[in-house]
Amino acid sequence: MSTDTLDRKTLEPYWMPFTDNKRFKEAPRMVSSAEGMYYVAPDGSRILDGLATLWCVNAGHCRPRIVEAIRAQAGVLDYASSFSMGHPLPFQVAARIAEIAPETMNHVFFTNSGSEAVDTALKIALAYQRLRGEGTRNRLIGRERAYHGVNLAGISVSGIPTNRKAYGNSLLPNVDHLAHTQDLSTRAFVRGQADQGAELADELEQRIIPLHGAENIAAVIVEPVSGAGGVLVPPQGYLQRLRDICTRHGILLIFDEVITGWGRLGTPFASQFFGVTPDLMTFAKGVTSGSAPLGGVIVSDAVYDTFMNAPGGGIQFFHGYTYSGHPLACAAAMGTLDTYAEENLLHHGDGPIVRQFEEGVHAFAERPHVIDARNLGLIGAIELAPRDGAPGARAFEVFEKCWQSGVFVRPVGDAVAFCPPLIVRPEHLDQMFGTVLEVLDTVA
Repeated sequence: MSTDTLDRKTLEPYWMPFTDNKRFKEAPRMVSSAEGMYYVAPDGSRILDGLATLWCVNAGHCRPRIVEAIRAQAGVLDYASSFSMGHPLPFQVAARIAEIAPETMNHVFFTNSGSEAVDTALKIALAYQRLRGEGTRNRLIGRERAYHGVNLAGISVSGIPTNRKAYGNSLLPNVDHLAHTQDLSTRAFVRGQADQGAELADELEQRIIPLHGAENIAAVIVEPVSGAGGVLVPPQGYLQRLRDICTRHGILLIFDEVITGWGRLGTPFASQFFGVTPDLMTFAKGVTSGSAPLGGVIVSDAVYDTFMNAPGGGIQFFHGYTYSGHPLACAAAMGTLDTYAEENLLHHGDGPIVRQFEEGVHAFAERPHVIDARNLGLIGAIELAPRDGAPGARAFEVFEKCWQSGVFVRPVGDAVAFCPPLIVRPEHLDQMFGTVLEVLDTVA
């Protein structure tokens, strides 16, 4: 059935994620194909993808290398388990990831998504502390406004209220949260990283550790740049200070790089951009440019060796997923990594396109309702003043009107987020920012 002939009866069975299902099914926003920077709607109109769809299509849509890799693999080996047997692809993908990961991070555990990667990293952290003889370390520390997926463990360490409130006391115990790093009263409209605010990391040592005891804390998990919380950029020195505190107290530091990985900041991973190496690092999304579900955890040598050298024998880590290292997903990853390498997409650094992106984000500074603009690499957002009694409504109206004008940007609470594929060109940025500027003038 063609997507332009779907009636309400056909639309109704699908319970869509993170969607106002009633509103969507009254006026669906459908796409039927995609290529490069654009989606194509059933009526033939094109929609510029200004968010790499869900922060993931970093290489652009339907890239030939990736398409052919999936197609070829499907006719050779459709599925094989990674439970006590194997096939070559996940070993090859893991080796290529280790080559571009931070030094001393040379081992990869595959999952199917960022949510699963977060849960895996948290389980690794808890098991690692137990193997070290420090089984009292069972407390996990997240951060306000953080997004770490939607599994119960990930929601527990996350800090977005709307994602947590329905589950109440069903979330994990023994979790606390650091404050987020955004302060509109002192750090609004900052380009890149603010030069003040590193001291926010001291909350870990000044409040969290005295309250719970370092001997009871297994790990701290943070996004280097918070994505779904509204694109919150860390102040200069903040992550370095967090690293030092964790090291001093035997606490593992986990970077959730599901969004910031794969070239978003101009380096393969954000840890390399900031010069801070965590103990565990989650990834997903851009590893296949969104073309197939794949995620994972990159593990430091010290953590991995603790599992491999543990006394006894047999299985070192009782954890895994049916589709860990799936052949089609790994083939998609190989095609994606080839594309990144051939086009140097992971190393755009502070090039002209990044400078144009920054100028585009901060061009909103004097526009109606805009109370902040922030950016780093090729990720940015503007924050809008909320309407009285209707938080998020103004940003959602911007999203809807931009879609109608042929541009997809994402509402994140009261923010509008920008995260284009890494193949973005100047004319794409002109179209994206120009459309949002026009729309803002119509939003009361």
